[in-house]
Amino acid sequence: MAAPLRSLCSTALKHYCRSFSSTSCTPAGQIWRESFGLPSKGSEYGPLTDLPDWSYADGRPAPPMKGQVRRQQQREAFARRVVALNSEVDAGMQQWQDKKDAEVQAEEHRKYLILKPKGNHKLKKK
Repeated sequence: MAAPLRSLCSTALKHYCRSFSSTSCTPAGQIWRESFGLPSKGSEYGPLTDLPDWSYADGRPAPPMKGQVRRQQQREAFARRVVALNSEVDAGMQQWQDKKDAEVQAEEHRKYLILKPKGNHKLKKK
């Protein structure tokens, strides 16, 4: 009676213990690539993903693949967004500078409008 129960328990433990793992979920080389400023995955960008896989024998380039066209469109959209945000920052800086100049000019105008002492009062201070 004890032997069949023991074999049943050992069989059950074999099936349930296989799925346990104590390793990290980091893909191989990800930390090393990120520490050197490279993409976390080896296929995000670079010559293996950006250059065509083949060309015609007479030297003509191959037509671009779907992934290459998609990545090019993403890069163009990103560049457009960068230019738009840069122009917004430039406009904001110009607006800030104009406001600062207007404040300085208003302060100078306020000082100009202040009443000034007249007569011998200036001569006595010297």
